[in-house]
Amino acid sequence: MAQLRYVQETLHGLAGDGSSAGDRPDDGLSLRETTFVVVDLETTGGTPDGGGITEIGAVKVRGGEELGVLATLVNPGEPIPPFITVLTGITQAMVAPAPSIEQVLPSLLEFLRGAVLVAHNAPYDVGFLRAACARHGYDWPNPRVLDTAALARRVLTRDEVPNRKLGTLAAYFRTPHQPTHRALDDARATVDVLHGLIARLGSHRVETLGDAIEFAKAVTPIQRRKRHLADGLPRVPGVYVFRAADGRPLYVGTSGDIATRVRSYFTAAEKRARISEMLAAAERVEAIECAHALEAEVRELRLIAAHAPPYNRRSKFPERMLWLKLTAEPYPRLSVVRDLAPDDEAYLGPFNSRRTAELAAAAIHDALPLRQCTHRLSLRRTIPACALAELGRCPAPCEGRISVPEYERRAVAPARTAMMDDPQVLVDALLARIETLAAAQRYEEAAVVRSRLAAVLRAAVRMQRLVGLTRIAELAAARRTPDGGWDIAVVRHGRLAGAATAAPGVPPRPVLDLVRATAETVLPGHGPVPSASAEETERILSWLDRPETRLVETSSGWSAPVRGAERFRGLLARAEAARPQLPSERT
Repeated sequence: MAQLRYVQETLHGLAGDGSSAGDRPDDGLSLRETTFVVVDLETTGGTPDGGGITEIGAVKVRGGEELGVLATLVNPGEPIPPFITVLTGITQAMVAPAPSIEQVLPSLLEFLRGAVLVAHNAPYDVGFLRAACARHGYDWPNPRVLDTAALARRVLTRDEVPNRKLGTLAAYFRTPHQPTHRALDDARATVDVLHGLIARLGSHRVETLGDAIEFAKAVTPIQRRKRHLADGLPRVPGVYVFRAADGRPLYVGTSGDIATRVRSYFTAAEKRARISEMLAAAERVEAIECAHALEAEVRELRLIAAHAPPYNRRSKFPERMLWLKLTAEPYPRLSVVRDLAPDDEAYLGPFNSRRTAELAAAAIHDALPLRQCTHRLSLRRTIPACALAELGRCPAPCEGRISVPEYERRAVAPARTAMMDDPQVLVDALLARIETLAAAQRYEEAAVVRSRLAAVLRAAVRMQRLVGLTRIAELAAARRTPDGGWDIAVVRHGRLAGAATAAPGVPPRPVLDLVRATAETVLPGHGPVPSASAEETERILSWLDRPETRLVETSSGWSAPVRGAERFRGLLARAEAARPQLPSERT
């Protein structure tokens, strides 16, 4: 009987094959120029647990030419089930002198470097190899993977082949190599099938590696049909607009790389139903290049506000800012309004919903004796008081029980101070009320007061941050880019008036001077956000708050109240993180 020997062969060598060690192939690489390593494993039939591999076959090809082969039996370290021996012909005696997978992995991982891993039903083979690497302390290189079975499901119809088994596909393409349930034979058959599938991809406009990988995924017919909309887009920061046949904006988005982001809408990762509906209606994509990410974000906000694209979530329910103000009358009260008038002197906001504004109003009413009725009161005529007066919750100015100066001292002046400067009086009163309710085991009511406290503090912190920036007539800032350049922004009254990027090696000061000279003219106005939306100013604040951003110049000081709401940020965080506790949860 002939002696069985372990054989490992490498044909044509591994060096000089054009692959770059450790590099992942670029998505834009044409399929003809891509290096593929087609892998097939024989196993004991178990689950991927780091062992169980009995044979590895790998063939490296590029442009239809075979560059190298790696083939070896592997000692799985466990018995081979009889039905596996019947299927593959691999016996226990054949693998006994073979190396373990731990010894084979270094050669295989080196063989895979710089190439795309191809397999038939790739998740199975990749799962075994990944588990083996994890078990034996090797880093899995996470190569690009192309599954010929998945690719065949997209390329071939049921009329052409009844199933996507390797043997069926090999017979359909009449390949010179046929699968035999041995690793190298099956790998070579997979190579032939891969070449047959690639020949069919041209009619689907699939010409690059990235196209092939995405084409193999479960993309919808709409995504496949409209993927040409991503052609020719720039790889720069900016805004992209999906437009209908009549030019209407359907969807507006922003990205640091427009081309890459738009292509993602035509991949299997995009599963949102509304986006699929949008793609069906889209006829072209417009790219608006921006100097840097901040300008892109601001342009996106402005375009959404101007056009209300139907497929942007935020435009489905447009953000309508609300304000809480003290009315201008002898006995002022709180009123929720959409716009601030030039004569409004005490206000709080903006609020994103009426419910939040009413929570903040309830917090002020809990702390201060402001009237809550909506009557226009006259100093000459009285009207009957409501139940709040009987409960001691209102000083009853409607019946003349309190004078205008006394009402101003007890209610209006503290409310004005709390809304515009220092909310201490509200915090003290509401915390005391929470303690009283908690001591009486009225925990649900205490949680309601806590929610009111959070609402009023959140609005005060937000407004004072906005006011600090919008009061500055002009502010210039810059941020270093990773390549050594500078992102430059000119902000006027909280509105982005100009933006630019100074390329590496270009002095940033002349660029800044040019931006200032050509920036938008922004006039001052009334209120915390006189010249831009609150969301735009907050995006700018977030950009300015980053530690790598440098303030270059300001026309005036950037300030906040010494005893402002910012000092209660820790209390606000605790109030927002808390949840109502039931009595049974208390000890």
